[in-house]
Amino acid sequence: MIFPIVAFGHPNLRKTAQNIDKEYPDLDKLIDSMYESMYQSSGVGLAAPQINKSIRLFVIDATPFSDEIPEPVDFKQVFINAKIVERSGDDWTFTEGCLSVPGINEDVVRPSKIKIQYYDQHWEFHEEELDGIPARIVQHEYDHLEGILFVDHLSALRKTLLKGKLMDIAHGKVKVDYRMIFPQLKKKKKRK
Repeated sequence: MIFPIVAFGHPNLRKTAQNIDKEYPDLDKLIDSMYESMYQSSGVGLAAPQINKSIRLFVIDATPFSDEIPEPVDFKQVFINAKIVERSGDDWTFTEGCLSVPGINEDVVRPSKIKIQYYDQHWEFHEEELDGIPARIVQHEYDHLEGILFVDHLSALRKTLLKGKLMDIAHGKVKVDYRMIFPQLKKKKKRK
């Protein structure tokens, strides 16, 4: 099943997502559908809040970066109840985009290394240190679980300059090649 992606302005993107347990209904199906939705929309990561589910779950497949950067070729993972316990390394800038904020790509500064604890799809616990592109993608998706968007990391001036574009996205005034839920889209009245 391919889920529509919720757009900037949707309240679920600003909520702190809730932990889940092994009994979460149809979790394997949900994970498969999240990957399918991510691939259909040409993403490298997708968090559950982006499909209107406020739970601590995200999926990543960094394969598309393999043409540019060799390190993340085999980085495909499910993260359940993730918690970043440490951020370290040098801050570095990288251009980020987001399926929930289509058409906007901006330079974002993030630490180059993280230590993260999470459960995988089989409910095995992991504590890993990541750096480079994998750390970047995980931090971006993890932010979604905390109600944070990549545009929140921009300077006040840059946010002001993007305000009109962000409002256009919330109102559905953007072209995308995947299904989206626009929180401010006015429904057209049917003619009688």
